[in-house]
Amino acid sequence: MNQVREEMIESVQAQMPEQRWQHTQGVMDTAIRLANKYGADPIKAEIAAILHDVAKYWPTARMEEIIREQHMPPELLQHDKQLWHAPVGAYVAQHEYGIEDEEILDAIRYHTSGRVHMTLLDKIVCLADYIEPGRDFPGVDLIRELAERDVNTALVAGFDSTISFLLGKRRRVFPLTILARNSLIEELEQELYK
Repeated sequence: MNQVREEMIESVQAQMPEQRWQHTQGVMDTAIRLANKYGADPIKAEIAAILHDVAKYWPTARMEEIIREQHMPPELLQHDKQLWHAPVGAYVAQHEYGIEDEEILDAIRYHTSGRVHMTLLDKIVCLADYIEPGRDFPGVDLIRELAERDVNTALVAGFDSTISFLLGKRRRVFPLTILARNSLIEELEQELYK
């Protein structure tokens, strides 16, 4: 496993600028820590984190081609290209890196948008992407504090931050992100009434 891991790291690192690789390392460390804290599989968290941005610097034409060829949700193409690397990354993880574990593939696929009924691994990889040590945006310290207490609360704060940013720029919000946020709110409400 170690040699496979090292080869995966080497391959992914070669596909991105050094600054993005530092981000990926931060996501790896944070995902492992959160997985250990909240009871997810740290090995799966690390693999998903290594591969989460594998397609980030691919040409948009190539990502669009994969989205169309693989019959991914067509609404992706109507929204920000920043979203594309996540589902394309899951495809690459499966077809170029041999990852067959659906839980890992989904954590990669939904790390930017979230989804309804996120798994614990989905949440951990998405949250690690928000709060890794290199991140610096208004409100990130609060999200980091919340992450020490509750994954769902921290993720809602992360989605709120993203949605507010997009609204402030008068940009469209990907519908799945709103649905993911609402699903997390529902989970939090259910916890209150237990």
